[in-house]
Amino acid sequence: MADIRPITDYNAPELDVFARLNEREICPRDQRDDGLFIAESPNVIHRALDAGFTPVSLLMEARHIEGQAKEIVARCGDIPLYTAPLEVLTQLTGFKLTRGVLCAMHRRKERTMEEVCAGARRIAVLEDIQNPTNLGAIFRSAAALRMEGVLLTPACTDPLYRRCVRVSMGTVFQVPWARIHQDMDQWPGPGMDRLRALGFRTVAMALREDALSIDDPALAAADKLAVVLGTEGDGLGRDTIARCDWTAMIPMSNGVDSLNVAAASAVAFWQLRPQ
Repeated sequence: MADIRPITDYNAPELDVFARLNEREICPRDQRDDGLFIAESPNVIHRALDAGFTPVSLLMEARHIEGQAKEIVARCGDIPLYTAPLEVLTQLTGFKLTRGVLCAMHRRKERTMEEVCAGARRIAVLEDIQNPTNLGAIFRSAAALRMEGVLLTPACTDPLYRRCVRVSMGTVFQVPWARIHQDMDQWPGPGMDRLRALGFRTVAMALREDALSIDDPALAAADKLAVVLGTEGDGLGRDTIARCDWTAMIPMSNGVDSLNVAAASAVAFWQLRPQ
């Protein structure tokens, strides 16, 4: 049974994780195996629990305890459940809890690149994606369109940032992911070498005159394929493109030169999904 604690002290340190700490304070970059993250909304929290993440505390309006959060409360056991009317929570957090329920959860030891790639035929490799909204949308497409893993270069944003988790609708807990390495000098050279050693061929998504069309049969025929997508502003680095087996592009019409990386990922994942 939950340990229900009506909020009376705005400065209680137990509430810092919800209201006063930023993402890097919740989990410093060098402590990603032992920090916290926030899951927001019952559906997302259910997916995190299904994936084996351990809840630490909950924050919600009192009316949700027997309402939309009833199953969440039951699943989380006797952890602290902080509650107050909406106007009090809005004052505390600085924004309306439009999805009603927040859950602080323990992180787990991150997977390795080799663990994510084991048995996979299609993976996404994300180079320096900084925007949590884009990253969350890419994860949602990866889950829906049968990518079996996601690899992140060292400069990518954190998949467990609150906004990324929310935009992904919790699919960051369903699609296996790993950082290629923490050190910037491990990409693209050493990282690409490790991909090839694992049996993957690589296709860079980039706008180049010599690029294949995304529907080229050679891409679909690859037994194990890594789809490499670049940062929002500059796209993939030249060295990354040069090291890939192929470069491919999505044909454009009406004078449009490119798609947002999240939209492009959905098209690429659908076209290159395992057959």
